[in-house]
Amino acid sequence: MRRTTGACALFASAALLATTAISPTIAADRADPDSHHGGGHGGGHHGGGHHQPPQKTPTQVGYGGAVSTVDPEASRIALKVLRRGGNATDAAIAAAAALGVTEPYSAGIGGGGYIVRYDGRTGRVSTIDGRETAPAAMEHDAFIDPATGEPYPFTPELVTSGVSVGVPGTLATWDRALRRWGTHSLARALRPATRLARKGFVVDETFRKQTLDNAERFGAFTSTRDLYLPNGDAPKVGTKFRNPDLARTYRILARHGMKAFYRGPMAQEIVEAVQDPPKTDDTELPVPVGSMETSDLANYRALNRRPTKSSYRGHDVYGMAESSSGGTTIGEALNILEQFDVGSMSDADALHHYVEASALAFADRGAYVGDPSQVDVPVKDLLSDKFAKERACQIDPTQAQAKPVAEGDVSSYDGKCDGEAKPGVVDEDTENISTTNMTVSDRWGNVVEYTLTIEQTGGSGIVVPGRGFLLNNELTDFSTVYDPEDPNRIEPGKRPRSSMSPTIVLKHGKPFLALGTPGGSTIITTVLQMLFNRIDRDMTIEEAIAAPRAAQRNTTTVTSEPDFMDAYEEMLNEYGHTLRVSGDILTGSWQIGAATAIEFGRHGKMTAVAEPTRRGGGAALVVKPRR
Repeated sequence: MRRTTGACALFASAALLATTAISPTIAADRADPDSHHGGGHGGGHHGGGHHQPPQKTPTQVGYGGAVSTVDPEASRIALKVLRRGGNATDAAIAAAAALGVTEPYSAGIGGGGYIVRYDGRTGRVSTIDGRETAPAAMEHDAFIDPATGEPYPFTPELVTSGVSVGVPGTLATWDRALRRWGTHSLARALRPATRLARKGFVVDETFRKQTLDNAERFGAFTSTRDLYLPNGDAPKVGTKFRNPDLARTYRILARHGMKAFYRGPMAQEIVEAVQDPPKTDDTELPVPVGSMETSDLANYRALNRRPTKSSYRGHDVYGMAESSSGGTTIGEALNILEQFDVGSMSDADALHHYVEASALAFADRGAYVGDPSQVDVPVKDLLSDKFAKERACQIDPTQAQAKPVAEGDVSSYDGKCDGEAKPGVVDEDTENISTTNMTVSDRWGNVVEYTLTIEQTGGSGIVVPGRGFLLNNELTDFSTVYDPEDPNRIEPGKRPRSSMSPTIVLKHGKPFLALGTPGGSTIITTVLQMLFNRIDRDMTIEEAIAAPRAAQRNTTTVTSEPDFMDAYEEMLNEYGHTLRVSGDILTGSWQIGAATAIEFGRHGKMTAVAEPTRRGGGAALVVKPRR
């Protein structure tokens, strides 16, 4: 297959750029010797002096197990678990708990996520849906400002609120994963992260910048301000950040298990933070309150789901089923691309087909995908090769379709090119870019792909007083305005549609590639583009992850990283595509995603890869490095 030298040179150059108010004392805490009582020391501790952040290694090749995360501390903890005999699930949960310490603005026990796992003994792929749910009392007009009758402005008003907080699913996911697949107890899995929260980690540029970017939101809550903005400033780069409240919370959960989070005093404190957020006196943000009750927490369940499955050029691609839209949308886009020999095309032709296939799949995502407990999602139709063949008829090899395109008709299709392209509507996109992802494998052939989140960078902005963790703002993933025909409409007890896309690819029944990324709705396009790069464009996995990215989500423009625009804008303009630079309004970041992956070779060889530059780069490690 032809290698594109200009593109590979660009990828190589990119790879070289690598860079409170404390809650009242309660009975359960009195019984815990690690508890604090009053005194107001709920804030984080910021050690003096200057320390060097741990080194990040974006690629490592070896045997016996591997891990890739965005954070070197989390990767180090996972690697230690693997080396001491733990399996991939044990290591993944230990790493996830560590990310709750070092990446608290992206993940933690106040959020949710999805796990896709390959069983090295049985060859089966299984998943867990740990998505947050809407409270049972949530109203259809919850996002409408009663004072104006109009939706609350999205940022920073709606995202900084109690009404945006979904019932967290992360801890239930950890507990279910360890019981199904692990060898460690929850207590043992939490131990390294507890130590990390107590001793602290070295603040880097990303952590400080994310804190400062959210200063207005964090300053709206006494508990959050005290933890992350002591004396009005973010922790300085090179200092150590400690979170003793989170360490105590982890110890309570280790001692009493999941029930200590979903029932009893801690559950009551979460509800109080949602219904009566700990607002500062001087904030000008409205902070709409939520309707969560302790019964919502007590009734929460992480769910076993059957993975989605699609075939692509001799590979079996397993993804996350609804309430995620990742598995169906990636699978459909790949099925559409499979109708063309993109591997033999020029860069321009191949990328034209990539963005067109993505737009078509996103049109169907918006029309059909929601929480399967309340929406009849036509999964078999969306992943049908015949449906994909008919959708592929809409792609003109020389001219971009007018966007947005209409969804396909899942009730009537025959795989023939006998229909005309119709205009569609842009599906509202309220997903935020901040999430985190990890990829872990072990010596027994087990593979875990785990994407977890609290949604916005900093979630809702609300730290549960005295507990050291942020609550999510995941309910903003629902459509803001209620429409009874919208599969992603607000409903009580419902899981909002997600784009998280942990993905495992098998070849001849054995793991070939596992990958995932953060990035809101660009998660789908990032995973799709990496698969397209690796399988169709003859890139190595290192090149595929470093390559500049573009996301076509059935919108009038193609969201693109600056390097992608520099390389391909002129080419794609000739097809009628309009590119615009990516960028988050809040952070000013131009990067799309922060992926992790492991590729599996012959004789047990594993190539663990993380981002070389995006979000400061990631950390990939193997148990036995190749010499």
